[in-house]
Amino acid sequence: MATLTCLNCGAKVRPDDLICFTCGANLPRPASAGEDTPAPATVMQEFLRPQGRSGSISSSVLRLSFPTGNVEVPAGTTLLLGRDPAESLVAAAFADFENVSRRHATVTVDDSGRATIRDENSTNGTFVNGDRVLPGIAVRLADGDVVRLAADVSAEVLLPRQEPDPESLSRPDRN
Repeated sequence: MATLTCLNCGAKVRPDDLICFTCGANLPRPASAGEDTPAPATVMQEFLRPQGRSGSISSSVLRLSFPTGNVEVPAGTTLLLGRDPAESLVAAAFADFENVSRRHATVTVDDSGRATIRDENSTNGTFVNGDRVLPGIAVRLADGDVVRLAADVSAEVLLPRQEPDPESLSRPDRN
């Protein structure tokens, strides 16, 4: 396998990376001969946990499987989906889709692994299971949901089943 480097900072990158994990720059996607759609790639954002937060962060990771590759969002993080490379770390995944807005939607996975998506006043809309997401309103995502940006960019939601929070469980009184 050939060693590739980021054109922006010179760091080593893998051929299937959409972004440089050192500087965050979008990486060019090589065109495969005779292939209509780009080969799948995985984008993994790694964020540091903010100082001063208590409690544990779930190890859950939300995966959105787009035709251009997978976008993974770890618990405790937020990710903007869109075509603007200055705003979205995964802009390269949507570069060929002009109907996806520059700032299309925001995906959030809280510390306990609950995921939501919010439309950012996109031109052509954000949809979950065919229902339009109202701009500015967060809609909960579950494993198996289908997220669609604009008319033709769909992704299946893969979210591991969450263990119940022990504090939310109650035992009936036994007499």
